[in-house]
Amino acid sequence: MFTLRFDENKCLACDTQACLTRCQYLDMDAATAKVEMQKIIDGRDSRVLHDCVTCYACEEYCPLGNHPFYLIVRRQEELDILPLPDPLVQRGIQVGIPFRGEPEITPVHGPVLNMGVFSALGKMAQGKLFEGLTPISTDPRKMFHYFCQLMYLHFGRISVINDRLEKTIRTIAAHEPTEVVHFHDECYGTYTSYAPAFGIDVPFKSVHLFEYLYERLENLKQEIKPLKYKVAYQRPCSSRLSSDKHAYVDKIFDLIGVTHVKREYVDGNALCCGSTIMGQKKEDSRRFCLALQQKNIDDMRRAGAQLCVFNCPACMQTIGKQVAEAGLMPIFMSDLCRLAIGEQPAK
Repeated sequence: MFTLRFDENKCLACDTQACLTRCQYLDMDAATAKVEMQKIIDGRDSRVLHDCVTCYACEEYCPLGNHPFYLIVRRQEELDILPLPDPLVQRGIQVGIPFRGEPEITPVHGPVLNMGVFSALGKMAQGKLFEGLTPISTDPRKMFHYFCQLMYLHFGRISVINDRLEKTIRTIAAHEPTEVVHFHDECYGTYTSYAPAFGIDVPFKSVHLFEYLYERLENLKQEIKPLKYKVAYQRPCSSRLSSDKHAYVDKIFDLIGVTHVKREYVDGNALCCGSTIMGQKKEDSRRFCLALQQKNIDDMRRAGAQLCVFNCPACMQTIGKQVAEAGLMPIFMSDLCRLAIGEQPAK
């Protein structure tokens, strides 16, 4: 049984209670937030447990690195307060079960690219930017061996993650990588935020995709032709677990010659794509989600963006079509970088 490293005394001594007062979906002052956090710490019901949209942002907002979101999700499970209807939770849990048996693995003894469960997007990790990286999780029949399981934070199911995560870690470690570049923020956050928070050992070095792309672009600097687009970035919820890597967004944009437009809903103030809100139990969840997405897209348009840059496939799937219908071209960060060095993006 893994134990969450959460210091309740430090939490309650915090004057700002920023984890809750900065939340864009809860309207709460510091005094009220402290009362609600005390309830959560005590294992009692709190409106936070019902109104949380599971956007992960409180992990970034907490000035203490004290993992308030993980505590919220743990309490949701203990009190059986599910963010999603039970049939959706049960179906989701069944979908992510790692396949029986162990995959046949040949050690790499070098850097690897972990695609997680996005083996179908392996074509995006080609060309000069990815030379020298050995992709793993490219076989769709074996991809769940590499599934980080962190998705179940959205389902209020900490126990599922903790039950399966070590198997995933063993599978990746069996490749004997010198480092693991993670295609998805969620995977990177699993091994650099979630696992340490629960005392789960990770025997490999993790590298964020954006840090990797920036360093490769620096090495290929002479081949970069400034793209001169005005771009917006749709920040995924899981990037809140690696906020120290978020600075690479602007570093990459500067390097490839695109302008990151000035928006209201950007960086710490970013809005969720709505993928996990749509199916929530609240009566008006669908209406709320659609309004949220429109608010986000209108913000991009007002700022004059021509492209909307994604890193999360779930975000692209959720609002990519709406973005395109609004006149912005949706594109993955890796494909944008490939364009900058004269390569065609994946189709």
